Amino acid sequence: MDLIFRPVRLRDAEDINEMRRQEGIRANTLALTTETIAFTEGFLGNMGIDDHILVAEFEGKVIGMIGIHILKSARQRHSAFLGMMVRTEYQGQGIGKKLIENILDLADNWLMLVRIELDVTTDNERAISLYQYFGFEAEGKKKYAIIKDGKYADLIIMARYNIPIQFK
Repeated sequence: MDLIFRPVRLRDAEDINEMRRQEGIRANTLALTTETIAFTEGFLGNMGIDDHILVAEFEGKVIGMIGIHILKSARQRHSAFLGMMVRTEYQGQGIGKKLIENILDLADNWLMLVRIELDVTTDNERAISLYQYFGFEAEGKKKYAIIKDGKYADLIIMARYNIPIQFK
């Protein structure tokens, strides 16, 4: 598969909106079926210098997206929150792995982030396994954190640490 990994563009809003509303994506994110393209354009248009989003493009269509959002507090700027999604029909083909490799290169080698954290639903075993592959560790659980399919669901809090060598 000939994929292009690149920064997100405002004109990607329609593809991203469609992807977020897919049943398999919506179940594991905070997306809703009623999200409009204008909502997605607003999100993309309000990105700041601490928001870094990459997309996977295949044959002119965005099929995956990953982002890290650096925390704003001066005492937490070494940390970021990660979010990711891949269109349901392209899952299990290594696209998520490539997206994570690209964003971790940015985080580790260009932004010098020490901590990257994420939330994942407790039943999303494929995602948990992928995150563990990249060194993410479970730190805890948020009980009744989201609504999923008409029920309250728990989230696992995971984080990955990249501790730099301390020079004296």
